[in-house]
Amino acid sequence: MTKPSRRPDAAPPEGAAAVRAREALSRKWSYLLSSVVVVALSRDELDAELGAQLDALCAALHSEPFDPAPFEEVGERLVALGYVNEPGLKRTVDVLGKGLLTLEEFRSSERHTVRVVGGIGALTCGFTAARARAILDQQESMQRSLLKAAHDAQRDQRQSEAKFEGIASSSTNGILIVGLDGRLAWGNESIGVIIGRAPEPGTRLAELIAPNSIVVFREMMERVLSERGEFEREPMQLVCGDGDFAKVTLTASLLRDDEGKPSHVLVMADDDTELALLQGELRRQSLHDVLTGLPNRQFFTTHLETVLRRADPEFGVTIFHLDLDAFGLVCNSLGARVGEHLLQHVARRLRAVMSHEKAMVARFDGDEFGIIVENTALTPDVATTMATINADLGEPTYVDGHGLAVSVSAGVVHRPSPDVDPAELLRTADLALRQAKRDRRGQWELFHTNEDAAGRRDAALAVVMPGAWEQGDIGVVYRPVRELATGDLAGVEALLHWDLSDRCAALADQSGLILPMGEWLIRIATGQAQWWRQRGELDQQFGVRLTHHQSTDADLVSRVSKVLEETGMPGARLTLTMPVGVLGVADAADNLGTLADMGVRIALDDFGLGPRDLAWLSALPVVSVLVPKDLVHRQDPRFAALIPAVHDLGVNLCVDGIETAEQGKWWQEAGADLAIGAHYGSPRDAGEFLRKFS
Repeated sequence: MTKPSRRPDAAPPEGAAAVRAREALSRKWSYLLSSVVVVALSRDELDAELGAQLDALCAALHSEPFDPAPFEEVGERLVALGYVNEPGLKRTVDVLGKGLLTLEEFRSSERHTVRVVGGIGALTCGFTAARARAILDQQESMQRSLLKAAHDAQRDQRQSEAKFEGIASSSTNGILIVGLDGRLAWGNESIGVIIGRAPEPGTRLAELIAPNSIVVFREMMERVLSERGEFEREPMQLVCGDGDFAKVTLTASLLRDDEGKPSHVLVMADDDTELALLQGELRRQSLHDVLTGLPNRQFFTTHLETVLRRADPEFGVTIFHLDLDAFGLVCNSLGARVGEHLLQHVARRLRAVMSHEKAMVARFDGDEFGIIVENTALTPDVATTMATINADLGEPTYVDGHGLAVSVSAGVVHRPSPDVDPAELLRTADLALRQAKRDRRGQWELFHTNEDAAGRRDAALAVVMPGAWEQGDIGVVYRPVRELATGDLAGVEALLHWDLSDRCAALADQSGLILPMGEWLIRIATGQAQWWRQRGELDQQFGVRLTHHQSTDADLVSRVSKVLEETGMPGARLTLTMPVGVLGVADAADNLGTLADMGVRIALDDFGLGPRDLAWLSALPVVSVLVPKDLVHRQDPRFAALIPAVHDLGVNLCVDGIETAEQGKWWQEAGADLAIGAHYGSPRDAGEFLRKFS
């Protein structure tokens, strides 16, 4: 019985949840394999075997640098277990290709996505190589048996000839006995199957050999007749009855008579067509998506490298990274099967739309597709191409009676440098896609180098932010909120401060660090307010701005309640400001209402003075709104005309970003109530703020 092998570097994952996730994936793998192939292992033994192999793959994905060799070894191991058929490999590629990226330990990193794709390719290569070796070993074993039978036949003519003929007749290999003059003396039925006709006795063997193989054949026969070795083996082609060619491997051995003198040559022909087809199919599967038949990310990346080298210098290439809008909604409401049919429909339509261009359409994973176009003078511009794609996909397709139509968002890289790395191009296309999908659907975004540089700087800062916070490099500063009419101090706003970036809160919001850091900010601000109030130094309204993720945090109310209880800060003395863009999210609206019921004052940030913004004020318990900086600097009378409508709803208006006295005067005359900005005081730490503004 085969025992599961565990590699030394296949350490179990940390955490019970990760262990359970791996076990669930290995059990699924075992179940699907056992449904298509029967092996000598029990179900428990197979579970243990595949669990050990999965641990080895996960260890490889975590290792630095990445080495795909364990994936190749797993492919070889599957063949050793007996999973040598096509369904077994298909099930393995499907389960691991999707399942590894659903594990929490690999989900958050694009680096692991690339490694999984490369690893699956290595697994397929290992399987193919081991499968080929297994077939060749079987063939060679059969050949040795036939050779032994043939030689035994010379020692015991009647008994061994019957044994040889029985083996030869039942063999799927073509078997020929050829005289020393090169003419056929006997052949079994299988040789007729291979070449599509039964060769007549007396036919010269050389007449069956294809012209491009005749030299190799003659050299092989010379070696056999000169007795240089036990047998000779060479791949070559035979001429078929229909004029086509059959790929075979010929093995030739010299036969002797009773006196030990050479009498005939035994030739065996192994039909390599099935093996070649199997290898070709496995290569195709490793480079194509099973569901849609499109090239996969690995094939797309390789093709992209080739296309970049041969691109027309004048027109270049264009890369599209597409993502289906609201695809999750389709799957959640109508089921995964409908979603799969929709993906197949999208694949067909994308190929049809791009059929007039020299282009490759690929499916990356999930609901994401890629297109690379080799541009010419007649290639439409990006806007036209995207409009055509969305117009085509906007036509409903019917699945199980449901008329479905979709749109796509896209990140586009247009005419990149031919020297750029393909992986870098895909990264930038994905970056542009995320930008296009930010609060929008059916849009496309063109990649800009300067934006990428800024994005990389922000990403680098976001990565080191937790350490900076722990070391005390991130602190809290305060800035005054002034009454426009009198210039008096109306309140204090607390902000996160980091010397390395003036976008501290935004970076924390991107990384998810804002939830604990935001709670810490509220605790520090309310604690400082209570300290000043108890000492009689300052007793003003304190405000903190919430980010998008804070506003929609299901634990926001409990976080604020806990802080108010710990610091003793009255809820009515705290103002929390939410971005107006989150009000359509149920959790944010619930948080707003509950906080207002606790007595906390609620303000809205980025308030645009439009009809929809005004509608929120009549529906929600909001006490103040903040006009964004771009409107503050524009000083448009049309916006100012709407300020009375805000006051009529019992809400005051604060302008954010006043930098000059002229700006302050204009907004005062327009009717605004409060102001924040450099003109009224820059952010300072607690001690400086008290000395300067109290």
